[in-house]
Amino acid sequence: MKFDMGALPRASRYKLMTASITPRPIAWVTSQSAAGLRNAAPYSFFNMMGDDPPIIVIGLMRRGDDAFKDSAANILETGEFVVNLVSEADSAAMNITCMDAPPEVDEIDCAGLEVTPSDLVAPPRIATAPVSFECRLVTSLSPGGRQTIAVAEVLMTHVRDEFVLDADRCHLDTLAMGLIGRMHGSGWYARATDLFHLDRVSYEAWKAR
Repeated sequence: MKFDMGALPRASRYKLMTASITPRPIAWVTSQSAAGLRNAAPYSFFNMMGDDPPIIVIGLMRRGDDAFKDSAANILETGEFVVNLVSEADSAAMNITCMDAPPEVDEIDCAGLEVTPSDLVAPPRIATAPVSFECRLVTSLSPGGRQTIAVAEVLMTHVRDEFVLDADRCHLDTLAMGLIGRMHGSGWYARATDLFHLDRVSYEAWKAR
């Protein structure tokens, strides 16, 4: 079946894309306004885009009244934020920070999160997160509608000691982190536990078959 995306209402486009583009990694963003108001919120329109420089992108949606959500407002105002990755152990706290609280409400306090200062940016990082990336905004794009895309450089990466197998070689115990991803529909998530492995095939090996 074919779906003409230009002819569909926004809610239908959202359903088709989020039900099929899965699992999606979750950026648990901590940010801070210029006045010092903190915010935490999860975003699954997120991924790594390269390593030279180390770039991540986050898709930031506006509210129904067309105003920026708190994370987007803070990022665009200050140019700084932290992307914390989400373990299953933190899933309940992450879910609390999903709520649409007023800007003056600190979701970090609401969720009872322990935070620790960042090294190079003002927003704190979540202490229990397996990995945290301190980020600085490079540019933002507004392709239309209620969307803004934040493109940021990772300035500092924090990995909890128990997940570092070999610091010199940057080998991490990814499976032990228990990271979760966003799935289809409301409230569905995935664990990274059902895996399989494929060796990359070289062109020479492919020709020899």
